[in-house]
Amino acid sequence: MLSTSGAPVITLTTDFGLMDHYAGTMKGIILSRCPDARIVDISHEIAPFSILEGAYTIAQSAPFFPSATVHVVVVDPGVGTARRPILARTRDHYFIAPDNGVLSLVLPENAETWEIANPAWRLPNASETFHGRDIFAPAAAAIAIGLPAENAGPRLSNVMTLPNLKPARTEHGWAGKIFSVDRFGNIITNLRSELIEIHELSIECGRAVISEFRRTFGDAPPGLCFAYFGSSGYLEIGMNQGRAADRLSVQPGDDVTLRVTIGETRHFPGRGTHDRH
Repeated sequence: MLSTSGAPVITLTTDFGLMDHYAGTMKGIILSRCPDARIVDISHEIAPFSILEGAYTIAQSAPFFPSATVHVVVVDPGVGTARRPILARTRDHYFIAPDNGVLSLVLPENAETWEIANPAWRLPNASETFHGRDIFAPAAAAIAIGLPAENAGPRLSNVMTLPNLKPARTEHGWAGKIFSVDRFGNIITNLRSELIEIHELSIECGRAVISEFRRTFGDAPPGLCFAYFGSSGYLEIGMNQGRAADRLSVQPGDDVTLRVTIGETRHFPGRGTHDRH
């Protein structure tokens, strides 16, 4: 069991949004079983059904929380199917989520995992469509009040992981994917910044080629699509005072290609993008 001091911390990351009662209902379940819990909303605005964006979001946030934090991640297009609800324990934290790959970026190979099958860790007569309320929230409260993780259910030898999370080396660069699009329309790729030489930059994203690099948004004129190294540690594509994702018509899961063009720097006029026909 992980050691903690003070009131237990439980985080919530979902694609529920804030218009409906779903996120609030989960908090009610947690507080009814663990009144001392401190509940932190990481995000309820994950793009609906985007397991990849949920995986990226929790991976960016979890390392900054105190030891023994319980992270609940509910991006669950397979709710009610045979996919398992799982509890994982790492060296520092607990994670509760559907077994659909949403924990791919936070679980090391040696993480201990269990299926949440103990009836006492669920609400009676759990529904087939709201496992956030009926399974994941009660399980989070169980951990928060100090119940052993081993009581959740049978130990698991493996859990699902998402494919192609790491960029692949190509003849001329790297093939990657879009992890996430933030509320400003900035595009976060899975291309690590250390792979990239700034002056050898050419990124195919959607139907455009991005050939401009800027250190920050203030270095770019309005309307320019440009690449930059984000706080995530990944290469990102943004637009000063505009939404790059809308301009390029891309979303999480789409492909991006980084081309290394040694000795060649391409600059396209206007908005910094060049349509490929």
